[in-house]
Amino acid sequence: MFTLIQLPYAQDALEPVISRQTLEFHHGKHLQTYVDNLNKLIIGTEYENMSLEEIVCKSQGGIFNNAGQILNHNMYFMQFAGAQAARLPQLQGTLLDAINRDFGSFDNFKAEFEKAGTTLFGSGWVWLSADKDGRLVITQEPNAQNPITKGLRPLLTMDVWEHAYYLDYQNRRAAHLQSLWQIINWQEIERRYLECC
Repeated sequence: MFTLIQLPYAQDALEPVISRQTLEFHHGKHLQTYVDNLNKLIIGTEYENMSLEEIVCKSQGGIFNNAGQILNHNMYFMQFAGAQAARLPQLQGTLLDAINRDFGSFDNFKAEFEKAGTTLFGSGWVWLSADKDGRLVITQEPNAQNPITKGLRPLLTMDVWEHAYYLDYQNRRAAHLQSLWQIINWQEIERRYLECC
């Protein structure tokens, strides 16, 4: 059975980028609902003892939707460092070299990533992922989709479902995406990249 992930920071640690109220709803209610739903749906099925990644790659329908949302949200919430982000080392090393190689510069990467997030129609996610050769790609994934279903290794994501930002930013999705860079824990993103590439 799956459980709600414990956040490695306090409920108010992401303010003012993400408010305590948004985090309480997004993590404590939305994500909890996906966990509860998936646990009910997989009882007595072939998915009961699979990992989230396996379920996302092999399932469809309601099981896929709930498993995908859990996997996506887990990666999303665990990539933030909150108030301590400013004190962590900024992006450097192997991942920065790969970003410069594949996007020309870090600023170009940020601009492309934000554009992908603002132009995704409806609800979904924007991802930075690595392919089998370690090359970096940005993808738009609707609804509960995750790049692992395309053979990619997801590294960084931004949630563009309205429940992720509406209490703080209303309909200003672009402003929300621009602000999220302030709380990214680049050490975690670098760890994900080194683990796969």
